[in-house]
Amino acid sequence: MGSFKDVVGHKDIIQYIRNAVTMDKVSHAYIMNGARGSGKKMLASLFAMTLLCEKKGPDPCNTCHSCKQAESGNHPDIIWVAHEKPNTISVDDIREQVNNTIMIKPYQGPYKIYIIDRAELMTPQAQNALLKTIEEPPEYAVLILLSENADTLLPTINSRCVMLKLRNIRDTLIKKYLMERLKVPDYKADVCTAFAQGNMGRAIMLAHSEHFNEIRDEALQLLKYIREMEFSEVVAAVNSVTAYKLEITDYLDIIMIWYRDVLLYKATKEIDKLVFKDQIKYIKEQAKTSSYEGIQNILAGLEKAKARLKANVNFELVMELLFLTIKEN
Repeated sequence: MGSFKDVVGHKDIIQYIRNAVTMDKVSHAYIMNGARGSGKKMLASLFAMTLLCEKKGPDPCNTCHSCKQAESGNHPDIIWVAHEKPNTISVDDIREQVNNTIMIKPYQGPYKIYIIDRAELMTPQAQNALLKTIEEPPEYAVLILLSENADTLLPTINSRCVMLKLRNIRDTLIKKYLMERLKVPDYKADVCTAFAQGNMGRAIMLAHSEHFNEIRDEALQLLKYIREMEFSEVVAAVNSVTAYKLEITDYLDIIMIWYRDVLLYKATKEIDKLVFKDQIKYIKEQAKTSSYEGIQNILAGLEKAKARLKANVNFELVMELLFLTIKEN
């Protein structure tokens, strides 16, 4: 787990937590709001470790008995609320794990900390049950709600919690982490960073994913030759993409970044800022043959395709329309 020094980005949240701990101004309830992979669990774990650390510093010491227990996931005063149903946190989950146990004093530390991951999955009844606890908590209780979309929580919950919003991390910091810590080569770090869009968890996942390279190669192969394809070949390409239904967002993002590269090269003739530098020959060719309006049409077509797929429009039809838009522009 380490310490706050090991966290990339989120300096404002880390400073807030350190100040709250050292100045003894810890609130009873927090919401950490940010996209999946943004670092909510890590920050919540470090916050809990710091609150219970026997050395009472602004960072966990990692050496005391309490820190070692937290590190191994066995601290009796850090409770991660679980739920049986994958997409719902029920009122029973909250009553049994939070409301019915919160009046039992901490076993060894000054605080008893409840962490509710994916708090937006709580049913309205579960949130109302939790609200009673948030309104009248015992002095030692700290509740940390982790959410990908805090707007879906009841306004009464939001208004009674301190909101900590996780922002996107700068691309330079993500690339540096991938290259220095994970030893990812620079060309791959560039691609993973571009795709991550400020999300460290996603960048790390892509860096480790062999499947991602396969999807990338498939997309680039299509983009190089789609102009010469017959309609029957476009239909065949749609059929082969069906294998990537689950990763279709990654597939579409690859195409989008390719055309942004084409647009950037067309406008500036600079290679340094391109993500797909290794494809410069094909990017130059595309920049010559496509107009600015044509590239904008493709980028708009990609956004439409994403929206249609989210709305459960027929997959093959959406991809066929998109490929024909790419072919024509």
